[in-house]
Amino acid sequence: MAFNPGAMMQMMDAFKRFQNNHPKVVSYVKAVFGPGLPEGTVLEITCTKPGEEPVTTNMKITKDDLDLIQSLKEMRP
Repeated sequence: MAFNPGAMMQMMDAFKRFQNNHPKVVSYVKAVFGPGLPEGTVLEITCTKPGEEPVTTNMKITKDDLDLIQSLKEMRP
């Protein structure tokens, strides 16, 4: 896989906009995910679209999930 500096810059700019638009989400993610998630942690996500009932799902963190997260961390510049 080739490194594309232009695409990386676009992604960084998009993330900065996301941080500015959703500071509470960024703070939450840092607080919850920062120290790491042990295997067995359950994440629950609810999506509520305008005019619709909420839809909720969850997942239990597995060793494979933790391995993927570690691989993604190692890709950071």
